[in-house]
Amino acid sequence: MQDIAATIRDAMPVTQKWAYFDHAAVSPLPEPTRQVIREWADHFAENGVVDWNRWRERIEPVRTLAAQRLNAQESEIALIRNTTEGISLVAEGFPWRPGDNVVVPDSEFPSNLYPWMNLSGRGVEVRQVSCPEGLIDPAQIRAACDSRTQVVAVSWVGYATGWRADLVSLSDVAHQHGALLFVDAIQGLGVLPLDVAQTPVDFLAADGHKWLMGPEGAGVLFVREEHRDRLRPLGIGWNSVVQAGDFTDKRLRLKPDASRYEGGTHNMAGYVGLAASLRLTAPFSVEALADRLRDVTGRCCEQLERVGGRVVSVRDDAHWSGIIACEFSGQDSGLLRRACLRKNVVVNTRDGRLRVSPHLYTSEDDIERMAAAIAGELPN
Repeated sequence: MQDIAATIRDAMPVTQKWAYFDHAAVSPLPEPTRQVIREWADHFAENGVVDWNRWRERIEPVRTLAAQRLNAQESEIALIRNTTEGISLVAEGFPWRPGDNVVVPDSEFPSNLYPWMNLSGRGVEVRQVSCPEGLIDPAQIRAACDSRTQVVAVSWVGYATGWRADLVSLSDVAHQHGALLFVDAIQGLGVLPLDVAQTPVDFLAADGHKWLMGPEGAGVLFVREEHRDRLRPLGIGWNSVVQAGDFTDKRLRLKPDASRYEGGTHNMAGYVGLAASLRLTAPFSVEALADRLRDVTGRCCEQLERVGGRVVSVRDDAHWSGIIACEFSGQDSGLLRRACLRKNVVVNTRDGRLRVSPHLYTSEDDIERMAAAIAGELPN
């Protein structure tokens, strides 16, 4: 079997200069992704729209490969620009009634709070559940639900400390109250296993520019087939209908699958790039990818603790992820981040802590460089 780390590392130009630990923000592009985007740009600069249909066909693997990773049907996958767009399509398209409510952890990234809060003008209440350190307790979510709860909205993996939520329990909580579960999956999709045939989430959105290693502005939305007609499509345009491309047929006949949410022209460069990134990991099972990431993040934790850090992220089997939040007593995480950058080590900060997010291709040398860069800034 191919070695995951070596296969992917060989495709990552970023490794020539940087030890990169910021995939929870934005991933560097793999070489095949860069090449196909260049090919697209060169072709359109030289030929314009002559081969538009051929390029349009080349974005469909995104739908296919995303469906395979989720064990979903291709008809349940829509191509979206970003996670925020996916959340808004659900939030604004849902058939709300005054007095309905949404239950959301208070630790969510703003994009999974604001679209729900924006529904107040339609009489929808947002119930924010206190989740210190991003730890989501299904029992507390249950306590916030009632007969008027229509949606429970959560992140699969929290952006600050990397807590991975129990989606099985949360889907049970939502469904027991007659509600649906929306999942912001951007911090886990591609490197952590999620089978929507076994874990009955109802809606899921994720941009591709983090763990999928794609370009910004290209992502996916999963809408479970049984809920498709429940969402009022937004942004309707020429590409929403079954006769897309026949501009003489003005009938509003929506496509019967999730592509009805793709109202206009696609981000062609973004999607051909994302397709190339998805192909890079496609030969490997998501279980194998997760095992590799578990090893990498475990080594990061060991090295961070060796140089005096305190890992805040929960690391047990049920809740670990690719994100590690770490504290250094008496040290400014922002200063540590900038010091690392000067030594060609890329980390980030969230909530006053150092946030380390490696990937499958991260090497032992990268991890040692990161630890040494941090240690060099700490008092003896």
